[in-house]
Amino acid sequence: MIQRTISLYKTSFTGLSPQTWLLSFIMLINRSGTMVLPFMTLYLTDKEMHRSLSEAGLVMGLWGLGSIIGAFFGGKLSDKIGFQRVQLITLLSGGVMFIVLGQIKVYPLICLTTFILSLVNEAFRPANQSAVAYYSSAQNRTRSYSLNRMSINLGWAIGSSIGGVLATYNYELLFWVDGLTNIAAAGMLFLIMKPVKIIKNSEEENKNALPVQSAYKDRIYLWFIFLVMLFGVCFFQLFTTIPKFYRDDMHLSERFIGFIMALNGLLIISVEMVLIYKIEGKRNNLIFVTWGTFVCGLSFLSLLIPGPAKFIAIFGIILVTIGEITSMPFMNSFWTSRSNEKNRGQYAALVTIAFGTAQTIGPYLCSQLVEATSFSVMFIVLGGVLFLTSFGFWRLNKVL
Repeated sequence: MIQRTISLYKTSFTGLSPQTWLLSFIMLINRSGTMVLPFMTLYLTDKEMHRSLSEAGLVMGLWGLGSIIGAFFGGKLSDKIGFQRVQLITLLSGGVMFIVLGQIKVYPLICLTTFILSLVNEAFRPANQSAVAYYSSAQNRTRSYSLNRMSINLGWAIGSSIGGVLATYNYELLFWVDGLTNIAAAGMLFLIMKPVKIIKNSEEENKNALPVQSAYKDRIYLWFIFLVMLFGVCFFQLFTTIPKFYRDDMHLSERFIGFIMALNGLLIISVEMVLIYKIEGKRNNLIFVTWGTFVCGLSFLSLLIPGPAKFIAIFGIILVTIGEITSMPFMNSFWTSRSNEKNRGQYAALVTIAFGTAQTIGPYLCSQLVEATSFSVMFIVLGGVLFLTSFGFWRLNKVL
């Protein structure tokens, strides 16, 4: 039984290109310093900064707004000058900006710097997504994205765990670590990954590709992006308003909050690649997205269950992780299946824009909702929106 499980794990990782592994390793270096974003709300509402939840929500909203603009230009530039150059520029510039942001204590300047940082930082995503698509084949694309996500989540687990410890001493340290790991990732990319000249798709991929010239005219895809945005509005509360709920309502320490965030990443690392290997190609991509979105809705409602705070928090993170695993990898597979080498940056940009829009409006609206009502009302609203979004993905699949 143990040997069969080990064999299954080995098989699920085979057949991926060396470049896909290198991109994932670079991503691991980068994301191991991901500490600022999950603790930004706590940092701003801490006794030293003394900002309200709605003020923190505005900052997170500006992060989202910057990511929308950054994603648009990141996608355009990836198609024009290549994903390699865009990744290098954004990683290096973002690293410097993280360090600068940690030194600023004036609220208006924090807002402005956060916006600029996000614009630069999020331009990296379409370029990275385009690179993964370029270095993978149609047969292993979902697993290639899952390997990339695994690196992100392993880095997230490392960063959240260390960040939870550092936050108990000095929040400013989070900005230094996040900035230096960005710079280190840029150095690794420059030294290891050789610049490439984009070539045409294989005959097989051209045969299967849809003849869509512009992502912005693909109506099916635009509806998909709208549903992804709704999903993101709800999902990103896990890293914005919910940490405050953990601390202030459930009375959990920053150290334990860091552990919960890390648990999300560790669960993904443990099961996602094997699960994707077993189910990839068995059903339409949107069917898996539908199931995953529904489970995410259940995870928010689970936080209403009475009981020991630590148990409820862990149970909720397990549920949302299951939903994430069965939705996000197949969202990536869906958009790549509708793109080609000429417009891949546009398609990748729209996904990032969807999540950026979610980060813009989600934290602000939810923080306002909590201040006007309660966290319980917010969880009911989030669960309801995700159930409707799940139905939307199901209906979209029916029209394909």
